[in-house]
Amino acid sequence: MKTKVFIDGSEGTTGLRINERFQNRGDIELLHIDPELRKNPEERKKMINASDITFLCLPDEAARESVALIENEDVVIIDASTAHRTEAGWAYGFPELSDEHKTAIKKGKRVAVPGCYATGFISLVYPLIAGGILPKEYPVSSFAVSGYSGAGKKTIAAYECENRPKELSSGREYALTQQHKHLKEMKKITGLARTPLFSPIIDDYYSGMVVSVPLYADMLAKKVTPESLLDYYAEYYKEQRFIKVSAVDDEIAASGFLAGNGLSGWDGLKIYATGNEERIVISSQFDNLGKGASGAAIQCMNIILGCDEAKGLDL
Repeated sequence: MKTKVFIDGSEGTTGLRINERFQNRGDIELLHIDPELRKNPEERKKMINASDITFLCLPDEAARESVALIENEDVVIIDASTAHRTEAGWAYGFPELSDEHKTAIKKGKRVAVPGCYATGFISLVYPLIAGGILPKEYPVSSFAVSGYSGAGKKTIAAYECENRPKELSSGREYALTQQHKHLKEMKKITGLARTPLFSPIIDDYYSGMVVSVPLYADMLAKKVTPESLLDYYAEYYKEQRFIKVSAVDDEIAASGFLAGNGLSGWDGLKIYATGNEERIVISSQFDNLGKGASGAAIQCMNIILGCDEAKGLDL
């Protein structure tokens, strides 16, 4: 029997990518809403309650409204918005972090897909806190660069407009008030005592991102080097197909550059550690539309269904 899936918000970037990934899946029956009724609460309610799994690819308030429409207690919700990522009763959709995270996804009926920047940040910081390397009180900062596709339809249209402003040809730092919407989950999921300082940059390319965290080695709880951190990450993620760890002599890191779009189109994530014995920079490189959004949502669905975790994904 096919799994009935409804994508609430199928016209957005994440919704469209999820829909694309289902085109060759014979185990999925997509429930389609009349385009003219896609914002109609009663029609959405009917579709959600007729589904086995509903993906929410909506603004936060609309995602909360969709959850309120549920009457069928068997419906599984996979929410790609920010609305429920730190809410009680919701599994955080990052199965590689621990067995507990993966079990919560598999058994739960409410799964919140991580934010793209949060995915990169948490992939780096969570293992270091879990291993007693990074103190929870450490004043963590992070900087990141991303393609413009993660900013939504209006921003995509602005970047791809023929007569766009010249400043869009340059990288642009934003979230200058230190109120980025991913900060809440970045702090809570890792267990940090204070909110990180976070400086994201949107740049003139479509997809892909690098998230970096600089560390002073003498402020860590254990003595580490870039090489020993790579060994630690490789052991921590050794059974995880979606996370790869750079070798010491990795040709990308050795070139002196780490491109934001270097893994665009791939659904995994790669970790780097560079620097020296005094100052280390740990970085994650991935596709903001893959492991940072739709790819992660599909991975969570595969876990729930008990099929190959990478089914329909590009690894």
